[in-house]
Amino acid sequence: MSISAFEAFLKSIKPHSLFDSNITSHDFIALDLSIHNTELEAINVSSSDDLEQFIWSYMKSNNAKIAYGGYLEKRGIYQRSNYFNQTNSDTERNIHLGLDLWIEAGTPIFAPLPGTIHSFKNNTNYGDYGPTIVLKHHIEEFEFYTLYGHLSLESIEDLEVGVEVNQGEQIATLGTAEINGDYPPHLHFQIIKDIQDFRGDYPGVSNQLDLAFYKDNCPDPNLLLKLY
Repeated sequence: MSISAFEAFLKSIKPHSLFDSNITSHDFIALDLSIHNTELEAINVSSSDDLEQFIWSYMKSNNAKIAYGGYLEKRGIYQRSNYFNQTNSDTERNIHLGLDLWIEAGTPIFAPLPGTIHSFKNNTNYGDYGPTIVLKHHIEEFEFYTLYGHLSLESIEDLEVGVEVNQGEQIATLGTAEINGDYPPHLHFQIIKDIQDFRGDYPGVSNQLDLAFYKDNCPDPNLLLKLY
């Protein structure tokens, strides 16, 4: 399958790590949280504590510091929240559009690319992002955005729209389940070509009907991060 010029551009550039330099590629492990993972049948995924115990145990058994995955993954976890759940299976939002990176609360997050602060907001719906930052990037001929969800409240204090962010600059820390939408601590990282009219937010989960649009507008974050 051919890739677009933007996707080829993402593959060609070298980002700064989202995490501290003491975390290397050997510290990552892929994690499947899809409806097809039979191990999750024994887990109450509606409980952030139970899901966290499952994820942390999985990382420990694989000698990993960060578990990652989830792009276009169809998940059952969103059924716990009326914010995502719909009666019609075609309109139920359960297909994940970003890449999740599961690691402890308080972990520093760094800008992978230079940009400016586009917007920020605390998205407080149950199962939502919690504190979120969106960066705007203009590199070569491409203008696009990156979204960082499930942050700490401190991450969005004293921010100003339009402020320049350097590549490799710390922009945030991860939040706890109490403020991040009730999830185990993790970063939701998403690339967005056209952010439309959103500020401090953008859909991170799609239904089946809208998937073709969102798949085009939110390409695989791994094109940039190169984790697998």
